[in-house]
Amino acid sequence: MGFGLDLVRRWRGARRGRWVVAGGVVAIGLLGTASAYALTTPEAAPAPAPTTAVDRGDVTVAVATVGTLQPGQQRQLSFATAGTVTEVGVRPGDTVPAGRILAAIDDGPAQEAVSAAQDALTQAEEALTAARQAPTAASCTDAAAAAGTRVAARTVSIGWQTTGSPAATGTPSPSPSATTTPTPSATATASASPDRATASPSAGASRSPGGGGDRPAGGCADSGSRSGGGAADTGSGDSVLRAQQQVTSAELRLAQARDAYAGTTITAPVAGKVLSVAGPVGGQVTAGSAFIQLGVVDDMQVAASFPEADAGRLRTGLTATVALADRPGEEFPARVTQVDPVGVNDSGLVRYGTLIAFDQVPADLLVGQSAQVRVTVVTVSDVLRVPSTAVHVGADGTGSVRLDGAAEPREVVVGVRGDQYTEIRSGLTGSERVWTSW
Repeated sequence: MGFGLDLVRRWRGARRGRWVVAGGVVAIGLLGTASAYALTTPEAAPAPAPTTAVDRGDVTVAVATVGTLQPGQQRQLSFATAGTVTEVGVRPGDTVPAGRILAAIDDGPAQEAVSAAQDALTQAEEALTAARQAPTAASCTDAAAAAGTRVAARTVSIGWQTTGSPAATGTPSPSPSATTTPTPSATATASASPDRATASPSAGASRSPGGGGDRPAGGCADSGSRSGGGAADTGSGDSVLRAQQQVTSAELRLAQARDAYAGTTITAPVAGKVLSVAGPVGGQVTAGSAFIQLGVVDDMQVAASFPEADAGRLRTGLTATVALADRPGEEFPARVTQVDPVGVNDSGLVRYGTLIAFDQVPADLLVGQSAQVRVTVVTVSDVLRVPSTAVHVGADGTGSVRLDGAAEPREVVVGVRGDQYTEIRSGLTGSERVWTSW
């Protein structure tokens, strides 16, 4: 029994060995066949490099960055006087027309100030009217001269009547003489005969200029006697000037009070969008502090900054394009309107701010949204050009291209190197095809 089992084991081991030997022979045969095929099959030719034709066209150089949309104008609106907020009619984001009342404060104190200023102006105007009705220097001078003339004429007449005429005495006088002295106590003397009769005007017949009947109108003589002549007249002119100054000051205070009263409300000066509101109803505000920020969204623009390497080529008037994230595939023409003359250090990199205005502002723009900006800084037109990837430029500035079918590169003189194309000034004629990359 044991002998039979031993024979079975030997038979199985011999069989397994034969299968191993057969498998090894097959593997060696397959390897030899593959090697022979590889040695006898010809090597495949490399795929041809992609080429493009040299053509004529425009070459542009542009710089790009990311900016944000902001209103072209922003108004900081404030109250003209301090007070308590009684009304706030808008919220940030509201679009408002011009002339709409946006907020208001308590106007009671401002109204009282207007009434007090109006009363002060009325009083000043009444004082000016009274001062203008007082005697003036010219009127007093004319009145005094007229009174003196009347007194002198009356004195002469009285002197002739008291002395008498030749017919009154019956004795002709060979040389009648009359002497008049125009003084306050005028005296007339007449000689008619050897027995001279001299008569002086009586107190009833002689009137001094200071008499009541010949006193200037308006009290000029009384004023003059008290103040020594024309001093009162000068004082009258000064009082008119002072009264006029008081009226002017009162008018100015009234105008200021009215402005303060008008400033108790904030009205939208232009149509726009409310960007911020500084406080609620019941809050206290001070005069002149910004309470509402209003943006003019009809004139939106892009605020962007460029690194100093690019900013040196920027200037106002350059054309640009703007792409918005919410409008894929669209580009809006624009133009550079401002380049800041002073840069700002941003983490060690100096950047210069710019403003880019749309040629035509798109509708429904969002304040603060991002925008891709591309500004064209150089453009040359109708020049020989090849793709920029087709040109290798050495350290000395010389370039080279690979022509289709040529074994060696060809040297060329390059001009403007743009983002997509490079200008070829010499070395190509325009009929060649060049490798797009190598």
